[in-house]
Amino acid sequence: MKTVGILGGGQLARMLVLAGAPLGLRFKVLDPAADACAGQVAPLTVGEYADEGTLARFIDGVDVATFDFENVPAQAADWLAARVPVFPPPQALAVAQDRLSEKNLFRDLGIPVAPFADVDSEAALQDAVMKIGIPCILKTRRLGYDGKGQFRIRATEDIGAAWAALGPQAATTGLILEGHVAFQCELSVIAVRGRDGAFHAWPLARNWHDEGVLSASLAPAPVDAALHAVALDHARRLAEALDYVGVLALELFCRDGELLANEMAPRVHNSGHWTIEGSQTSQFENHLRAVLGMPLGDTGALGVSCMLNWLGELPDPVPLMREAGGHWHDYGKSPRPGRKVGHASVRVNSHEALVAALQRVGVALGRQAQVAPVIASLA
Repeated sequence: MKTVGILGGGQLARMLVLAGAPLGLRFKVLDPAADACAGQVAPLTVGEYADEGTLARFIDGVDVATFDFENVPAQAADWLAARVPVFPPPQALAVAQDRLSEKNLFRDLGIPVAPFADVDSEAALQDAVMKIGIPCILKTRRLGYDGKGQFRIRATEDIGAAWAALGPQAATTGLILEGHVAFQCELSVIAVRGRDGAFHAWPLARNWHDEGVLSASLAPAPVDAALHAVALDHARRLAEALDYVGVLALELFCRDGELLANEMAPRVHNSGHWTIEGSQTSQFENHLRAVLGMPLGDTGALGVSCMLNWLGELPDPVPLMREAGGHWHDYGKSPRPGRKVGHASVRVNSHEALVAALQRVGVALGRQAQVAPVIASLA
């Protein structure tokens, strides 16, 4: 019986554990928080990722290690990789932790991106804004996620405020200026690559965000086959360049029929939660298959799915659970503003059935605003 070690004990680790139970796997989880929700379903080691003593206790008996979020220190992954197999490779983790390295890799692989520039001073910011144009977004190169560490520049008068907000972090996190993309929709491709180089991808998901945090995903996204093929080619090139093993997410902007890469996530991803009930093999099971060297499972969709994220606190589960295709996921977290505390998915056989189900759920939960853009995209 194999034991998988997971750096990070959030809901993604929790869902990996739940997916691994039918495969006969055991798990150990490392997280600094004593109440990490994955600790409810697997043994939890509490400690700092950078502490070698903690890491040594954590890997005792572990056959392979992985991670559930990209802000795990790359040095910790490197330390583990010298002692046990670590997948995805620490190199991929390091690239994803730095927006500048990430954008340079996209560009080197011929994957289109919005204009960008490294920023290390207010003068450099002024120059970059003049070259890239307004509107644009100043971001921290490191430690930003779910809309954090960003300042949107809408006019030249905003430059000083942007530097005042993020400039003090320049020395520790680095800063990058990115051009604004007037996109028609946001898409993500969730792919998986095995130890043997086998590559599979799920159908594209279309995503909607609320203040930088994922609100809803629709899969398969209603896009043409040519666009779908381009997205999968981008993900394949990225995975091969990194000699990747495991699940990889690539977030994309679609602008006038062109796909621009926004960012990658070297892990299972929020926009792939629909795969639990909506595909032949979930992203969580396939990630485990990949890192353990098992054959990859089929990634085909089962009907049409919509995932709804629950932030802050959970709504009443009853209206969703009354739906024939409704599925409920409570992460076991205490409520907190903006915190991801759960999600739900609706899987049905047609767009018409999905629209009807989302209308019922939206009204019953008072979540019409959350489901409205999904419904509109299917009109």
